[in-house]
Amino acid sequence: MSLINNKNNYRVFLLASFIALNILVLYAITSILAYLNEGADRSTMLHLDKMTINTYLPKVSWESLENPGRAMEKQTLATLEKHYLFSWYIKNNALKTNTSEGIADYFTENPRKILDTIIQQNKANKISIESTTLTHNPKLEFYSEDGQLVVFTDENVIEFQNIYQDKKLVTSVKDTATYKVLMLLEDGFWRIRHCERMAKVADTLQANTNEKTFTVKGNQILKNNKPFVIKGINYYPKNSAWDMYGDLFNLDTIATDFDIISKAKLNTIRIFVPYEDFGKAEVKTEKIEKLKQVLELAKTKKLAVIITLFDFYGDYSVSNWTLTQRHAETVVSSCKNFDNIIAWDIKNEPDLDFESRGIQNVKPWLSEMIEVVKKAAPNHLVTIGYSSIKAGEILKDEVDFVSYHYYEDILLFKDKLAILEKATNKPLVVQEFGMSSNKGFWSWNGNSKEDQAEYHKKMQAIFKEKQLAFVSWTLYDFPKVPNGVAGKWPWIKNKQKQFGFIDVEGRQKPSFSYISY
Repeated sequence: MSLINNKNNYRVFLLASFIALNILVLYAITSILAYLNEGADRSTMLHLDKMTINTYLPKVSWESLENPGRAMEKQTLATLEKHYLFSWYIKNNALKTNTSEGIADYFTENPRKILDTIIQQNKANKISIESTTLTHNPKLEFYSEDGQLVVFTDENVIEFQNIYQDKKLVTSVKDTATYKVLMLLEDGFWRIRHCERMAKVADTLQANTNEKTFTVKGNQILKNNKPFVIKGINYYPKNSAWDMYGDLFNLDTIATDFDIISKAKLNTIRIFVPYEDFGKAEVKTEKIEKLKQVLELAKTKKLAVIITLFDFYGDYSVSNWTLTQRHAETVVSSCKNFDNIIAWDIKNEPDLDFESRGIQNVKPWLSEMIEVVKKAAPNHLVTIGYSSIKAGEILKDEVDFVSYHYYEDILLFKDKLAILEKATNKPLVVQEFGMSSNKGFWSWNGNSKEDQAEYHKKMQAIFKEKQLAFVSWTLYDFPKVPNGVAGKWPWIKNKQKQFGFIDVEGRQKPSFSYISY
């Protein structure tokens, strides 16, 4: 009996083992198939959805969707546009790295061969091309009845390229062209079948000059066609310096400060828009609303405004241009109807980034951003706030007026100004200047409040003599300065804290008597 039981147990064990083995085999096959099926989604495999959102956002405006045959569906258009931009992203990346990764997924055989040839030639000559497109204006020409083929013309595509050989920049090229594009739908994805570059189109810039409040004539800024001399001050609230739109945002506090500024016979404030704080490419609505409230309040106090963009931004790489342009476009277009905005200051002290980031990267970025801002707000002026008076000559023909900062020896100011005046016939604005009253434990050789007052007295005398536009730094001494602004060393931070005309207790310092002329 025991022998029979052992045989039965043995049979059960073998049967169970066989079933378990088959289950494991089926599970393994299912897992492999699932993995392979996941790979069928090219955008997921290459992480392109995330990549384009974070690194590539050219402006796309469909000029026309009219088609005599099949109507273009909304979802199809969204997918088509996404895959078309993917093809540009893949192409740009291929020319930068000289690899063919992803090309087969978004290009059919013929265009793929052309790209492969270019890549091999560039690799042999040690050439790499860092490129991006900034705007696309596609116009639908044909959409087949079966929904498998689309033809469109992409007009006025603005492209920018940095061309390197042996990792050294050879040249930078900005171009505008029109492309005739044919795309095929295969396996649920649109691929480039044909992309032919058409005739080059000259850059255009349209501006409505009929409704401008602030304009430029010769070396003068005009307000409603009358000379307007900027007498201004850089502004942060005392307790939220470099974080004006954060948790401590308070309109009553700002209104009180604006009253102080107006009563001091100043007519202009300069404020800042931090790039990251405002949400980078995806600008935060709540931040825009706070900015609008500040602008509206300034208008009621009869204060003009200069708005400095991209505060604390320092990455000028071509691959990120579309992100910064979408940021600027959103911020500027949201405020384009405020007639008390004198100008958009593209970037605070970009010349300080020339050495670390490369002047060949910074200047083209500034130039392109000027165009973006002018298109977004054609009724406002544009300037760049350089850190030195010498740098004011850079891109002087592209800005409406030249802005510079001056913290050098006051005795050298007139001579350096004369050089800049000879170099340009544009209006000039001393956009920052000042002296810290930081004499104390951390700065035995610093300047006292009396020294600060004497400095402003002398500067205002020069401004009055030459009728110069100025924007001083700054209204308040600050109880706190972020490490990101001045570092951690107390002797540096304490100096930055005490440039104000009003101390942290709210008392006017001696320099307040010379806040304007």
